[in-house]
Amino acid sequence: MLWYKAWLETRWRFVIGLVLLVFSAAVAVIAYPRLVKLLPLVPTVEVSGELGRRIKEAADLMRDYRGYVWSQWVRQSMTQLLTLFAVLLGTGGLLSQTPRGGAMFTLSLPVSRNRVLAVRAATGLAELLALAFVPPLLFPMLSPAVGETYGIGDALVHGACLFIAGAVVFSLAFLLSTVFTDVWRPALIAGCAATVLGICEPFFPDLARYSLFATMDGEVYFRGGGLPWLGLLASTAASVAMLYTATRNIARQDF
Repeated sequence: MLWYKAWLETRWRFVIGLVLLVFSAAVAVIAYPRLVKLLPLVPTVEVSGELGRRIKEAADLMRDYRGYVWSQWVRQSMTQLLTLFAVLLGTGGLLSQTPRGGAMFTLSLPVSRNRVLAVRAATGLAELLALAFVPPLLFPMLSPAVGETYGIGDALVHGACLFIAGAVVFSLAFLLSTVFTDVWRPALIAGCAATVLGICEPFFPDLARYSLFATMDGEVYFRGGGLPWLGLLASTAASVAMLYTATRNIARQDF
């Protein structure tokens, strides 16, 4: 019953997220042939400085299909959308049900608070896992339709990086949901924290490659540096710490 209740609470966020991410992956594949036709125009654009360097780098990446998928979809659309839905999946829970009396009903069941929270967290993480892996795995299947190939190994690695780093954002929203009794404050705070982190990353280039979003988009792996183990381990530790703190918050809560 707890699993079903957790699924009912989050199902529309999950379904909407899955549809949007699958749609964005399909559009990225379909758009590639048209984009390739526009690439010869890029060298004629005279832009100096950092902006010019970024335009040139983006154009160079897009000349290769794998580079295009990473730079235009994994690093941008997928990372941004997964962060958004990690926040949405992490919000809610016992405290948000308190004003409607749902918390008292849940706590009256013959299960511990830790069990209730563990099921809610596991459901959200399972949904996040599906959101992280299903869209990347579409590329090996859909790419032949436009005359390209994409390795299933790349899809799996990027899916793992997206999930493990995305779980940090989920865990932050989950933790905040054990502090506030509404849904919107945890979502707003977690979303703002992720946005600020993304804005600040470029100002710390020495640390950027090990940051949350660099781990999420798998930049180190894409550029041939192997798996970003440091970022993955740090993300896992941060998620575990926040989920544990959330259980302690609920254990001390007086309903």
